Amino acid sequence: MQQQAQAAAEESVAKIHVGAAVREVGMKVIFAIAAVIFVAAVLVICIYLFARAIPGVSEIGWINFFFGEDWALGMDLFGIGTLIVGTCLSTVGALVVGVPIGLLTAVFMAFYCPRWLYKFLKPLTNILAGIPSIVYGYFGLKVVIPLVRNAFGGAGFNLITSSLVLGVMILPTIISITENSLRAVPKSYYEGSLALGATKERAIFRTMFPAASSGVMTAIILGVGRAIGETAAITLLCGNIAQFPTSLTDPFVTLASAISSGMGYSSGLRLEALVGCAAVLFVFVLIITVLIMLLKKKAR
Repeated sequence: MQQQAQAAAEESVAKIHVGAAVREVGMKVIFAIAAVIFVAAVLVICIYLFARAIPGVSEIGWINFFFGEDWALGMDLFGIGTLIVGTCLSTVGALVVGVPIGLLTAVFMAFYCPRWLYKFLKPLTNILAGIPSIVYGYFGLKVVIPLVRNAFGGAGFNLITSSLVLGVMILPTIISITENSLRAVPKSYYEGSLALGATKERAIFRTMFPAASSGVMTAIILGVGRAIGETAAITLLCGNIAQFPTSLTDPFVTLASAISSGMGYSSGLRLEALVGCAAVLFVFVLIITVLIMLLKKKAR
């Protein structure tokens, strides 16, 4: 009887091991399939964009496409120089607004914020990240543009309005990642600085920030990616006039807003020019991704 019970127990254990091995193999297969689908989706998007963009850009002319100053689909003018400049200027404006506010808010939440207030600010940051971009655009259209128009003149569709709204839109990204990076630094760094006689502010900005520099830069670069690719809000706020803005109150146009404005009715070479704009944006995103990878490698 004892031998039979021992054999039954060994058989039960063997079945458990076999079942666990089967489940492990099954999960590996599922994970591999998910990874293959992800890589295939990225490759399909990349191949499609460049396969559609390269012939059209070649027909337009590479120099005319990238350095031309005239963009008007209705007149078959496909120079995206003004679009690239408008995209860069609006992104820089968003960083000027969002980076100082975001970093200082992250410092407050990590080192100064009372617990009762933190319980309110943290969910508020998450809510800010979840607001659809079209809502930001509508808010800018109805609230920010009249304020800018009264303060600076003009129509209000300009770099100031776009920078203010985009700056607010990138705040959740910068705040969340910067705060997490600061909290990930060993507390002994901060305490050691205080023990050596540094003030609280000096310990934060001279010790904690350098230690969390890779995370802070990642937050800023992700903010750049959000600002570059923003479409709905910027289309409502920029003015959609293809020109080099000579002042902060001039209207302009970005790559994303040009694609949004023209994709619905374009065909032929006009559509290929818009796909070329999308390919340029895709390259910008690839550059941002590579920078993030390099920063993470440096941090490791």
